Amino acid sequence: MIDTTRVRRLGLVAMVSALLVSGCTRPQPGAEFNDPFEEQNRAVHAENVALDRTLFGGGRKDKKPFLPEPVADGLINVAENLGTPSDALNSLLQFRLKPALTNTLRFAINSTLGIGGIFDPASEMGLYAEETDFGETLHVWGAPEGAFLVLPVMGPTTERDLAGTVVDAVIDPLGLLTEAPESTYITGIKLAGKVLKRQKYGDAVDSVIYDSADSYAQMRLIYLQNRHFELGIEADVIDPYEDPYAN
Repeated sequence: MIDTTRVRRLGLVAMVSALLVSGCTRPQPGAEFNDPFEEQNRAVHAENVALDRTLFGGGRKDKKPFLPEPVADGLINVAENLGTPSDALNSLLQFRLKPALTNTLRFAINSTLGIGGIFDPASEMGLYAEETDFGETLHVWGAPEGAFLVLPVMGPTTERDLAGTVVDAVIDPLGLLTEAPESTYITGIKLAGKVLKRQKYGDAVDSVIYDSADSYAQMRLIYLQNRHFELGIEADVIDPYEDPYAN
């Protein structure tokens, strides 16, 4: 049964989220990025880089992975499968019925035939992942993006996506339908999946963090470009490291 206390919390969190979004910082006229908190963001970014260096070797090529690649890939698949019900719910909230149906079918197939999501038979059937989140739902509803932020451990986000992350944590269907200790296991697997993704895409992440002249500026650029692409936003953003005479 659904915990009615959690349902009541959902209403409260939705109200808080609406207040957060309504208070989103608007960009300064002519500013390339909406980053009024750059000084604080850079300080948090430096702390995140220090933590990353401790955990992942600071770009060293001889660093050892936490888990062998096949095991890590399986756990990443399980973590992504556990996030699929939330994707389906957000697709519904965005009035996108086809992705909602696709995500629902993917979860059913991968949770059974895929042995809890370790394998991905749904993709082999042509049912590909339609990832989304409440930050995108807020975008569809017309909420402004707000300022760029860097959070401890979590890394780059925006005011709108931060509000979305809070709501996603509360409205996650699996979270609403499970009790401890199962809900704790689900959260742990999702967090492990994020850590293992850092391992899987280590070279690309290392190039941004440790090989850039200004890792903060490069991270901000890449994050916002990728997020805007996910949301279907077309915008001209200047790459501070692009050679103006390359063309």
